[in-house]
Amino acid sequence: MNIEVANESGVIIPDFREMELAELARYVLDAMHVHPQSELSITLVDTKVMSDLHEKWLDEPGPTDVMSFPMDELKPGHPGAQSGPGMLGDVVLCPEVAADQAKAAGHSMAEELLLLTCHSILHLLGYDHAEPEEEAEMFGLQRKLLLTFLAARQ
Repeated sequence: MNIEVANESGVIIPDFREMELAELARYVLDAMHVHPQSELSITLVDTKVMSDLHEKWLDEPGPTDVMSFPMDELKPGHPGAQSGPGMLGDVVLCPEVAADQAKAAGHSMAEELLLLTCHSILHLLGYDHAEPEEEAEMFGLQRKLLLTFLAARQ
């Protein structure tokens, strides 16, 4: 997997290495049987940049926590049959918004960024949460992936 991570936000995240995002992404993509030659970009941006993206692409004012920009519309594979290689897309995170959400949820900003990264990758793979059944599937998978990733790190 070619996973690029860039922190362009100017935010220093306590007790966190940006490469943890790449490690999580690699774990999720492996678990979802995405071809190992696939590519993903993860960029952390400030609230101004995120506000501009949010307005341009979703016609919504203000910053949001994360946005996903799919490229080749890769889908998950299954055991014994990976998806084809390609450019999965871009994940754009806003640490400042994530910090507020983390505080409200009672966990660290690093944990929130990991959650948002996993969530966004699932969106890039075609998962959604517009309908109750979709939400149950996506959030259940997100929880399983995050918990197994965190357990494997211990």
